[in-house]
Amino acid sequence: MKNLNYMNKSSLRGIFLSIVLISSIALMIIPSTVHAEKINVSSIALEETTIIEFTNDLDEEVNTFRIWPGSDFIFKSFKTEKRWIGEKTPQGIIIFSSSESIKPGESVKFGIKTDKTNTGINWKALDSNDEQKGLGKVLPDKLPEVIPKKGDSTQTSENKDSGITSESIFRIIPGNPNVGSTIRVTGDNFGALQEFDFYIDNSKIGSFTTDENGYFMTTMKIPQNQNADRVDFKIKDGKGEEKKISLRIGDVENRIADTENIKLTISGIPSIIHRGDTLEISGTGYPNSAITAEITNPDGEIINSRTAEVDAKGNWELDESIIVPSDTPFGEYSATITDGRQSILKSWTVETDKKIIITPNNLKYEPGEVMKFNGTALPNIPIEIILEDPLGKELFSDVFEVKESGTVEFEFPTKQSSPKGTYTLIATQEKDIEFIFAGLGQLPSIPVKLQFDKLNYNTYDIAVISLTGESSEIISLLIIDPSDKPKENPISIHLAPDGTAEYELDLEGYGSGIYSAVARKGTAQTSEVFTVGLQTGSGDIHIDTTKERYTPGDSILVLGDTAKNTLLSITLIDPDGNIIKEKETFSDKNGKISESSLRIPADGISGMWSINVKSGANFDIAEIEVVSTAIEGMQITVEEGIDLQHLGESIQFKIVGVDQTVNIDIINSNGEIIDSLEFVASSAGEINQLWIIPKDTAPGTYTIKVEDAFNSGETTFEID
Repeated sequence: MKNLNYMNKSSLRGIFLSIVLISSIALMIIPSTVHAEKINVSSIALEETTIIEFTNDLDEEVNTFRIWPGSDFIFKSFKTEKRWIGEKTPQGIIIFSSSESIKPGESVKFGIKTDKTNTGINWKALDSNDEQKGLGKVLPDKLPEVIPKKGDSTQTSENKDSGITSESIFRIIPGNPNVGSTIRVTGDNFGALQEFDFYIDNSKIGSFTTDENGYFMTTMKIPQNQNADRVDFKIKDGKGEEKKISLRIGDVENRIADTENIKLTISGIPSIIHRGDTLEISGTGYPNSAITAEITNPDGEIINSRTAEVDAKGNWELDESIIVPSDTPFGEYSATITDGRQSILKSWTVETDKKIIITPNNLKYEPGEVMKFNGTALPNIPIEIILEDPLGKELFSDVFEVKESGTVEFEFPTKQSSPKGTYTLIATQEKDIEFIFAGLGQLPSIPVKLQFDKLNYNTYDIAVISLTGESSEIISLLIIDPSDKPKENPISIHLAPDGTAEYELDLEGYGSGIYSAVARKGTAQTSEVFTVGLQTGSGDIHIDTTKERYTPGDSILVLGDTAKNTLLSITLIDPDGNIIKEKETFSDKNGKISESSLRIPADGISGMWSINVKSGANFDIAEIEVVSTAIEGMQITVEEGIDLQHLGESIQFKIVGVDQTVNIDIINSNGEIIDSLEFVASSAGEINQLWIIPKDTAPGTYTIKVEDAFNSGETTFEID
């Protein structure tokens, strides 16, 4: 039924920091600065978060920065400033690039979260032609201790009561502004929550207000009629006190000295691109001309062309961002760009950023055919495979050991009686999860799916929710609180062209309890449960299973009692002591335990298996018997099914010890056959089938009569 092997890549999940917070922290400390070929780099650290700032003191522009960790730590996540994009390569390098180059005197900050504190970071700066302009390693300073003062945790009483003091500081970014340019002004140790005026010499050009710590960050516009000369930038308070910085303002016309010698360049296309990426492409060229770009696919065919006008200063950019389609073939692409005088060739590779890549051999199968899936995953790491039918019922679940090759092959035989619709293969490896869809009797439709990065959170955590669905569709996400009421208004989430999205849910203010997230698209919806603030080890645990004997492939329903809202771990162990599956679960607000995700593997061995449910020092163990050998004679089991909503209620028939074609008759108390069914037994001699109860069926005692080519049997059951 299955055959699995696997491949390689790394995973990245994390919580992005606000760039405003990054800038605030940066101005509250004295950074350590490293100089390398006139690219100045400063860095600060707060626990596992590092803020790194690059300042361009070269005479030319820089538009790409590459950073990589040392051998003893890894990058977990990162945050960029506006108009910058970042990508993490399989080798652990983060590449930051922008369509707007860092010009001389300008700077840019990035936030990086690592798995260790106070980590040194290697860096390299590149221009638009990928030529190296700087190289080095920066070690961050730690955030210094803040000594609270009476009445204020961060400022002296002088700073709170006064507008400008001897400790007030501010700076202008960039340090060599031009006429008509926009500048950023930041400062600290000014009066808290006060308004200040900003001047160039004696001309007021704007105002701003500080925060509760006396810090501010604002932007100002240098007037077009401002003379290019050395001036005083001043900040004045309401009492007339002032703080000033003397800088030279450059003439805007001097920014391009010789338009005849402007090189043709292109930026905004990284060397590696993923499906769904958004590209903002720009560059330089001969002034007042037009650039043309012809794009060639991996087969050497011209598949697209783009044009853009070059302005009088030699700058150009595409009017619209380019979104890489979700069906773009992988491989190496190139673009030939010309402005009529010069030509350049830009190449890039479209790769996948997924660690698990599995696809069905066919999008559509017919009932009775074998569904086949194959692909790749990380080598030497276990992977869990779950197959669900169109009703969401789990048909198969197992954990397989990854092999060195990284290839994945999985097969599942369907039956003539298998329900038609979209089947979902869920592949999970470490923290990575992928949903793969195939249709039975029809083409698949992609349902809405969501997954949390863990089960239980603290009230100050950020929950990361991964969503999948149709390309570029809008999903409505609703959070339901423990009292079954909406926690807040529905959240609209726009899926990327590859049909995926990640949403960060801030849990600040969430009380302890069990929540659920409901994702809707039209009439389709799905939900997942998550918990906040649940604790372990608060009471005795008592568990049991709904039956004592199982066969390979059977699912297990575990029921029990313990203290309410308790975090639990549940483990399935085979007779040899091997852990087959382990996961977190919980008890509800009434202390009830109900867990149905365990399943005996298809190749499970015979013997006594154990289920261990634990919370802190408290635990309970239930034992079950697994019989993997063939059972002599025909055995018929009738169990309560599920409510299929618009189809009605159902009965679950499980028959073992049958062969070939099996005929089933449902007979009422008057001896009348009300339904006849026919199935082909599995290779293990089993029939496991839902029977939908006809809507006009009267309550009473019914008989199920089963007959194959060799044996027959019957049993009775009740319909309420």
